[in-house]
This record gives sequence, structure tokens and C-alpha cells, in this order.
Amino acid sequence: MSHKIKIASKNYWVQILKGSLTAVSVALFAIFIFALVIRFASVPDFLIKPINQVIKVLSILFGVVIALKSDNSKGLKKGAVIGAIFSVIAYLVFSILSQNFAFDWTVIVDLIFACVIGGLCGMIIVNLRK
Repeated sequence: MSHKIKIASKNYWVQILKGSLTAVSVALFAIFIFALVIRFASVPDFLIKPINQVIKVLSILFGVVIALKSDNSKGLKKGAVIGAIFSVIAYLVFSILSQNFAFDWTVIVDLIFACVIGGLCGMIIVNLRK
């Protein structure tokens, strides 16, 4: 019995890692493309933040889809954890790229937002696949 718990636990964290890395990869790619669009086209300033939020949501969604691909259970929990890990990694990566490690309330709000979005995506995916 103990052996099965260890395997299940290991599989859980492998799924979380896959989902988190997928989400970060999708976000980096999408933001790179969006940066090119901004560079060569006139994108109004008021659209930049909403588009960044859409990129976050879609990135977390892709990550959760990948994580739940092999084991369609615990969608809320897995999604929320993927959202949290995504938020932390994205904060670190973009802070390194901008050379600015400013920590304020927006970082905490972003973390909560990512957890909620991840959890919702996980619940929806699990229930759609039933």
C-alpha cells in the first residue's frame, strides 16, 4: 500500500511540473510574439494589460490541460498549484529579464489570480472530460 502512495505522489508532482513548465513556456512564447506585434504595429497602451492577462489565463489553461491529460482527477487542486507555481516562476523570469525585483501587493494579487484561474480551469477540464 505504501508503495502505491509513493508512486501516486510522484506522478502527481510530475504532472504539476509538466503543467507548470508548459504554462511558463506558452506565456514566454506568447509574450515574445506580443512584444514583436507591439514593436512593429501600433497597439494602444490601454490594450497591453488586458492582453497580458489573457496570455496568463491561456498559459495556465494549457498547463492545466497538459497536467490533467494522463490523470483526470483533483482538477481544482492541481490547477491551483499549477497557477501558483506559474505565478512564482513568471515573476522570477520577468524580474530577471527586466532587472527589477519589485515586490508589492500586485505580486500577491497576481498569485491569487493565477491560483483561482488554475483551479477553475482544472475544475472545468475534469468535469468536461467526465
